[in-house]
Amino acid sequence: MVTRQQRRLFDELLDDLIARLPGHVVALFDETPLIVEDEPSEHIRRDTLGPDDDGDLLGVFSGTSIVEDSVMDSGHAPDDIHLFRGPIIRLASDLAAEQGMRFDDALAEQVRITLLHEVGHHFGLDEDDLDRLGYA
Repeated sequence: MVTRQQRRLFDELLDDLIARLPGHVVALFDETPLIVEDEPSEHIRRDTLGPDDDGDLLGVFSGTSIVEDSVMDSGHAPDDIHLFRGPIIRLASDLAAEQGMRFDDALAEQVRITLLHEVGHHFGLDEDDLDRLGYA
């Protein structure tokens, strides 16, 4: 369960990150909403991870990347990006303990990596591309 204090810290870190992104990336959120929730719904977990995977889901891009999008496509749900506070907070807590980092620093890094990972999917990057860039 995400506490009020954790939620406030997460949201402040995310706001700060977005404020530092290039304008063309921030403009993406006008057409591809960024949705932040404490935990993924069972529907999102099942669709993204599969029914037998009990791992944490940090974020997800839903839609068609701009490199695959076509004017011939229509009738599909709008694109969106989801970030999930609880799984990101749990991962940051584990990494802070393992690596001797401050929790706030570990959380800021995980928020950054997760957001850029999902934005990367919007721009057509696959998991290998994102791993090479350090966003996996």
